[in-house]
Amino acid sequence: MNKIEARYWQDPLFFAAMAAALLYWLTLYLITQPEVDAGWPLREPLHFLYPALLYPIVEEWIFRGFVQELAHRHLQPWRLGPLSHANILTSLLFTALHFINHPPLAAAMVFIPSLVFGFFKDRSGQLAAPVLLHVFYNSGYFWIFTH
Repeated sequence: MNKIEARYWQDPLFFAAMAAALLYWLTLYLITQPEVDAGWPLREPLHFLYPALLYPIVEEWIFRGFVQELAHRHLQPWRLGPLSHANILTSLLFTALHFINHPPLAAAMVFIPSLVFGFFKDRSGQLAAPVLLHVFYNSGYFWIFTH
């Protein structure tokens, strides 16, 4: 692991992943034109903090910290470009479980972000990078598109 990989906060790809979220939110906003109530998280903090902060921490601990690591240790390794077998399999499971409580399109849309989170888990070897990205992705999405 080189110094950039160990220090995700100095990794240009980490900031590109954050910028991708901004571009996604802007595109989704322009397509759907939702009525945004920017103050709702202050009025309903728990309704915002659970999906924006708590769920990402728990999900990353389970999926990247446990499942992805388990797949790395016990399954035959292969890669699809920069993506590890463990990341792809974990992302498929992560996405499949979202179908339980989300509409099909919304559930399917978590696959790409999940690959991004797993990529940074593999790249940094730490949970901090995927947790921060997941919190950032969820915070923006839930702030803008739900209330």
